[in-house]
Amino acid sequence: MKLLASKNSPFARKVRVAFAEKKIEYTLVEQDPWEPGNIVSDHSPLGKVPVLVLEDGTTLFDSRVIVEYIDLVSPVSRLIPEPTRQRILVKRWEALGDGLLDAAIGARMEARRPKRQQNPANIERQLGRMRAAVETMARDLGDRTWCNGEAYSLADIATGVALAYLDFRHPEFAWRDSAPNLARLLQKLSQRPSFENTQPE
Repeated sequence: MKLLASKNSPFARKVRVAFAEKKIEYTLVEQDPWEPGNIVSDHSPLGKVPVLVLEDGTTLFDSRVIVEYIDLVSPVSRLIPEPTRQRILVKRWEALGDGLLDAAIGARMEARRPKRQQNPANIERQLGRMRAAVETMARDLGDRTWCNGEAYSLADIATGVALAYLDFRHPEFAWRDSAPNLARLLQKLSQRPSFENTQPE
């Protein structure tokens, strides 16, 4: 299997963490979809990373589909629970993490535009979504060990990757002040080899 990905993409990082937790080997093909001459669009009509290319040439995208696929490939360290309710709750956490990333990326892209072309209202809207996502994560985590109760799962991966991306691209966004429980969770996750070995550059 080949994974087309940028090391700085948080969605690709989520997949790379899952691969590491599942102990599944793959070949990382570094691709930046913004760089001229990249091959991402040759494998995905969306033109986004990550893209997983299977041995028979089948391509999978986006990160949610890829993670679900690799979780089914091996029974080792299941990341998505089998029971229906638990599965839905884990996928809800993933949607929350992905939504936080969408807002963070949206705010960053808007802020990178020339000053006179920026839309301050759009930036504030994205920041509001970020604050609401962190607030919901903190409330739902409460004093539990892991996002979905006592077992480590995709919920923790999605949450940890999203929070780490805030530190990476939005260091001014002081999310720890209102969410010390999430800060403790990220500190714990950051010590796992899967997170240590996939840090953005």
